[in-house]
Amino acid sequence: MSEEQPVAASDPVTAGISRKGLSTGAVGLLGAVVIGISCIAPAYTFTAAIGPTTSAVGAQVPAIILVGFIPMLLVAFGYRELNREMPDSGTSFTWATRAFGPWVGWMAGWGLVVATILVLSNLAGIAVDFLFLFVAQVTGQDSAAQLAGVTWINIVVCLLFMLGATFVSYRDMQTTQRLQYVLVTFQVLVLLVFAGTAVVQTLSGNAFDPTPFSWSWFDPFAVSSFSAAVAGLSLSIFIFWGWDVTLTMNEETKNPGKTPGRAATLTVLAIVTIYLLLSVGLTMFAGTGDGAYGLGNPEIQSNVFVALSGQIMGPLAFLVSLAVLTSSASSLQSTFVSPARTLLAMGHYGALPPSFGKVGPRFFTPGYATIVASVVASAFYAVMRVVSEDVLWDTILTLGMMICLYYSITAFACVWYFRRQWLDSVRAFFFTFLFPLLGGVILAILFATTLVDSADPAYSESGSNIGGVGLVFLLGMAIIVVGIVVMVWQAVRRPAFFRGETLSRDAPPSRRARR
Repeated sequence: MSEEQPVAASDPVTAGISRKGLSTGAVGLLGAVVIGISCIAPAYTFTAAIGPTTSAVGAQVPAIILVGFIPMLLVAFGYRELNREMPDSGTSFTWATRAFGPWVGWMAGWGLVVATILVLSNLAGIAVDFLFLFVAQVTGQDSAAQLAGVTWINIVVCLLFMLGATFVSYRDMQTTQRLQYVLVTFQVLVLLVFAGTAVVQTLSGNAFDPTPFSWSWFDPFAVSSFSAAVAGLSLSIFIFWGWDVTLTMNEETKNPGKTPGRAATLTVLAIVTIYLLLSVGLTMFAGTGDGAYGLGNPEIQSNVFVALSGQIMGPLAFLVSLAVLTSSASSLQSTFVSPARTLLAMGHYGALPPSFGKVGPRFFTPGYATIVASVVASAFYAVMRVVSEDVLWDTILTLGMMICLYYSITAFACVWYFRRQWLDSVRAFFFTFLFPLLGGVILAILFATTLVDSADPAYSESGSNIGGVGLVFLLGMAIIVVGIVVMVWQAVRRPAFFRGETLSRDAPPSRRARR
């Protein structure tokens, strides 16, 4: 089956890869990279990650970023090879099914969908917080920021953000691209100016705790302990996750066999560059101590950018809040791409009800799947916000486990699928075997470690537990168990997929010239 090309959109689903009616050639390389950066949301993710990481490793934050970058890059290589062979919007779901069969493939798709829906609800909540913070900064009315804490106001505004993101995602990919060009360009420019201004302020003698630059900050061997290294890998899950959205658009990109893989690699490289510039600038300006504006101060760690924006940017500090608001809002919209297209593929191949496999006749997007993802994420946020805000944020910690699960499955799928090509060439050995294998093993170990550690209530800041068992662990296990239950239910209702009749486990490619 490895030689065949995707069939036409109107052709019936066979046991192989087939098109789903999405708009072809709608996204170029630049558009894919921009959407990838948007989905990662660098302004939002880094402001929440830099403080806790500094507390753990001090000035070695750049080294930790590089360490955390490694498994993401290794897995990205595996994604690229699978996409070259089988460009399909189902990505992890489709590729794991072709490598390991329908049961493993279904769980890989479940992990991706659940992770992205959890992120959607979190991004909407963050957008609400920063909207009111931005209003407070612009108007000078500090009380405006407190409105985000009023439950009904928070939920209503959150749902409005979700509605707007759903509307844009429901429309064609050109609309998404045009919006993201503006939002991502603004976000990245503010971050670069913020980092550059921090360095200039330090060199001018205006820093809070001026710290001379040192190349030793980039030395991973200077990280003091194994626990700090684990923290670095956990950090990578949070601050790099989202680059794989470039692959889920593969059926809608120009040159689908090559463009998505290139976009994934460029996205990860662009993000790690931005993060390194920010970490160096902020460390030089604020130092790693626990003073009022030190990066080690636990009072400012939930939002370092806002805490330091006035010190670094002066009257332009509101731009930093606007950048984080833009980051979360743009990521909210672009993140819809992944679950909608994964659900589309699962419906298309008969792993879910056929309604999920529908593509809108006007915009050629997975409208039904997009709406379902939006409704579930919105309902989840509203219920959890009313029940317990601590529980809501604990679910975000569970996100890391789900990401490790489907990333590692996909990396191993690459290794197994290309097993007959490992020794074809030096390139094949590294990119279809060694790199994805290492990335998959690292993430599988991190998944297991996180699962064990999260059983301790102290794993989360809230300390939430049931019967002495950490809530993060229980949530993670509940998601996996629910996934298995739904999968078995679908196997009873829709046995064709699970018998390999709609998407079969593929024989590995034989030795031949790659496309």
